[in-house]
Parts: sequence; C-alpha cells; structure tokens
Amino acid sequence: MANACGVDFGTSNSTVGWSRPGQSALLHLEDGKPTLPSVVFFNAEEDAVHFGRAALANYLAGHEGRLMRSLKSLLGTSLMDGQTEVQGRALPFRTLLAQFIGELKRRAEQAAGREFTQAIMGRPVFFVDDNPEADSVAQQTLADIAYAAGFKEIAFQYEPIAAAFDYESQIDREELVLIADIGGGTSDFSLVRLSPARAKKAERRDDILATGGVHIGGTDFDKYLSLACVMPLLGMGSRLKNNSEVPSSYYFNLATWHTINLAYTQRVWHQLKDVYRDVLERDKLDRLLKLIEHRAGHWLALKVEEGKIALSDAASTDLHLDRLSPIHTLRLERVGFDAAIAHLVTRVESTVSNLLCDAGIRPDQVDTVFFTGGSSGVQLLRERIAALVPSARRVEGDLFGSIGAGLALDALRKFG
Repeated sequence: MANACGVDFGTSNSTVGWSRPGQSALLHLEDGKPTLPSVVFFNAEEDAVHFGRAALANYLAGHEGRLMRSLKSLLGTSLMDGQTEVQGRALPFRTLLAQFIGELKRRAEQAAGREFTQAIMGRPVFFVDDNPEADSVAQQTLADIAYAAGFKEIAFQYEPIAAAFDYESQIDREELVLIADIGGGTSDFSLVRLSPARAKKAERRDDILATGGVHIGGTDFDKYLSLACVMPLLGMGSRLKNNSEVPSSYYFNLATWHTINLAYTQRVWHQLKDVYRDVLERDKLDRLLKLIEHRAGHWLALKVEEGKIALSDAASTDLHLDRLSPIHTLRLERVGFDAAIAHLVTRVESTVSNLLCDAGIRPDQVDTVFFTGGSSGVQLLRERIAALVPSARRVEGDLFGSIGAGLALDALRKFG
C-alpha cells in the first residue's frame, strides 16, 4: 500500500485517492461515496460547521447560516487575502480553505485507517490565465493551506496528467491521448503518450507532449445559463423610467457562486430599494428583493446547475422554482443554453487547437480523446472538442474520480 495519498481539491467536488492492491483507489468521504462536494455551511442555529452534502442539506432545509461553495475559485484572486463575516466574526478565506482541506484529510484518514502526512495535490494547468506570477502565487497559497491543514510533505501534479495516469492503467497498447478535463472552474488538457510499458517509468516528462488550459468550467456555464435564462425573471434587462437598464452587477453577483453573498449586504439592499422606485416592471424586482431577503441565491444557483446537468441528456427541461414568489416553472432549452455559452466554448476550442499546434501533432495522429471532469457532459463542448480530432475514439472516464485515482498512482511513484 502507498504511504501517501492524492488530493483532488475541486471547485465543485473533491476526492482523495490511495493506492491499495486490488482495491479502488478512491476513499469514501461521505455517505459511502468517494466525492465530497466542496461546500461549507456555517449553521448559525447550532453554531456548527457542516461540509459536503450535509452542508447543502442544512442550507436547503432552511437553517440560518452562511453557505460557501466554489472555494477553489478564490485561489489566484485578490479575494484570497481577504476575509468574510460568519456569525458576526471575521473569517479569513485562507482559514476557510484550510478548514475544508483539513476536513478532507481527516475523512480520508478515517476511511483509510491511517495518517497521511504526504500528498500529491492536483492543480489546474493554469490557476490564472496569462499571468505566470499570479499562477505561482496561487500554487504556493494552496501549498501553505495544505501544510496548515496538517500535511508535512507536498508535491503538485497537473490534473489532466493525473487523469492520464488513471486512463493508462486501463489500456493494453500504446496510444497518443488527448486528455480533456472539464472541471467546475477550469478546462485543462494534456497530450500524452501512454502505454503499459511507459507506466513503469519513474519519470514521465518525455511522454508529455503538451499541456494547456483556460479558466473556464462548469461554474461559468452555470453563470451564463443563469444570466441568459433565469435572471430576466428577476429584472435583468428591465428598464428604468429614464430608459436605462437596471444595473447588471446585482445579477452577475447572484449568478456567480463565489460572489452570491455580496448580494446580501445592507448596501446592496438599500441600492435596490432606490432602483425599485424607478423600475418599470416592479413585479420582477419584487421577485429579486424577496429572493435576497430570504437569502435564496445559493438555492437558485443550485437549481440552475440542476438544469445544466439535465440538458446534458435532454433537449429541454423544466425548472420548478418553488422559492420564487410567485412560484414559477421555467422551461430551459438546450439550444438556448448552447447560445449562452458559445463564447466560452469557442475559447476552450481555441485552447485545444493551440495545444495540438504547440505539440506539432496533426489531428489524425491522436488515437483517443479521454473526457473527465464533471462538466465534460456539456454536449456542445464535448462535440466541439471531439471535432478537432475527428478520427480519435471517444472515451469517458470516471467524471469525478479519474483525477483522484491518477493522483494516487503518482503518489505511489513519488513517495513510495
């Protein structure tokens, strides 16, 4: 058995992998499942902290408190050195992330029946696009947080490379593989030569032809689906008496996971009251004000995410928005979703094209495109990536577990 673990701290879900002969690498972290949603809920009624599915359940049950999600998105931003208020106390964001990583470590150790002091941490190809210095700071911040959570020795591995190692453990011949890891916060890619023989090598640098990524993921798809199809119900695009639009910043905050809480401040509340006096469609602003009054922004974001997931398999779906007043059922169409995210998909497509160009590889030389990451089910994105390598076979990995399993293999190689 390996001495170290692999930690996939994800924007939406997290896993921990540990190589054990004849057993799945992924450790069960909550309710017999290997994923722990990257969510923290501070329950004000119980003065308690909940993580994962329990955090979401507490929030959706209507308990008073503060929900925090998409914690990883803070890395590389100016918010990382700031703080938020929880139950009347200042909580630094670094402390918040250390709490979550520490809980991830604790649950993994409980499941494994042993302590982990060494870990391979997964990281996106770019925490921050086009800013190497900020990217380096983001990695060091995550390292500092992991040390604060109790790890003694840490190494990093690109998440798509970790997914490649997991896929490699399942093949019986050499392949040139495009790894497409579409996560909650980033889309990461690697072009790698894989084979059972190559898997035995301690150093794999020569097998990696190129890596690339862009800071676009599932939370961005949620955001633009919300802005295009849901926020108009709350007044986005509505006119004021002077014919200007209601400021869009309120809606962008509500549609973006890590800024939802900004919509609940007293300053925003007073601003919206001023807007309300001049808006032409007061019924829509009534919905917005009641949503904010009941702090239901995270509930709405979860409903939008639910709709996005449903559109991966269906041409349309109905969202029953029972916390809006009045209750509303919204029909979402995939064609509308595709239009809302088309600009994001084009940027991801360009990233893959540049990757192939940088590697000097023709599209027809790629044997396999391996999809992983929870957001790789978005059909438009999958189709556009696959179209870039039309002769490659498409393989779907464990959307939430391939990276953690691959990090476990890398931990075994690096730490023994």
